Amino acid sequence: MDRSYDVIVIGGGPAGYTAALYTARSGYRTLVIEKIAPGGQMTQTTQIDNYPGFPDGVDGITLGMQMQAGAARFGVETEYSEVKRVNLTGAVKEIETTGGTFKARAVVVATGATHRHLGVEGEEALVGRGVGYCAACDAMFYRGKTVAVVGGGNTAAAAALVLSRIARQVHLIHRRDSLRATRVYHQSLEQAENITFHWNATVQQLLAEQKLTGVVLENVQTGQRQTLSVDGLFVSIGQSPATALFEGQLELDGQGYIVADETTKTNIDGVYAVGDVRTKQVRQVITAAADGAAAAHQIESYLM
Repeated sequence: MDRSYDVIVIGGGPAGYTAALYTARSGYRTLVIEKIAPGGQMTQTTQIDNYPGFPDGVDGITLGMQMQAGAARFGVETEYSEVKRVNLTGAVKEIETTGGTFKARAVVVATGATHRHLGVEGEEALVGRGVGYCAACDAMFYRGKTVAVVGGGNTAAAAALVLSRIARQVHLIHRRDSLRATRVYHQSLEQAENITFHWNATVQQLLAEQKLTGVVLENVQTGQRQTLSVDGLFVSIGQSPATALFEGQLELDGQGYIVADETTKTNIDGVYAVGDVRTKQVRQVITAAADGAAAAHQIESYLM
């Protein structure tokens, strides 16, 4: 079995499969290495309404499978394995996986990032049934309803503002007595008549029947508890980039994301970072796909 490729893409989300589609279409032998299933974080989203070309929306699993099929049409191969080690420093890169070792002249890192979870009992079981991590993706399901947002940074502030335009009531829950979000958000949040702040509070319990019905908050200073009736809870306490494999080889920023600008180039020639794993401001399906296209353009110049 020939395990040598022109391009190997690590990660089968929208960024990875877009990069693979473009490089394969340009005539380069391309392999995508994916640990579980095509789609990445999209597979956790039941309805995507902000990706062009789907007037009725599309679920994440379907979109991921369609992206894989589109890439396979031009010869992209997919290997379902877990990457154990990488050696990216040479002219030929080596990717060691549970399915064997693969080599390539160029590598695209598309390993993504995962939303940090609260760690409260029942959280995992309620994902998609009241618990979510992306307000921009799922806000429309809560039109006229009551929702809560946990967090105090820019992501939480933006989520609360998005939801305030759709939901009847928004509870913003933060474990400190002030937001970490940049000042630009503060005035808009304070002016929103349907946003209620809960300072010095943490979520201790999720209440549910078939779906989420409420949350129990605890004041971190007094220990006093309070129950809120909510239809949805958005956890916005940050993300964890999947970059442990690349420590010591690729340059990472203070949050662990791969340092790469809009060209997607990393500090190693022939290695590119795309999608949620790289330093960037907006992390959406469409921006991930754009990264994949940008990386492919760079790869074509590099491999000439």
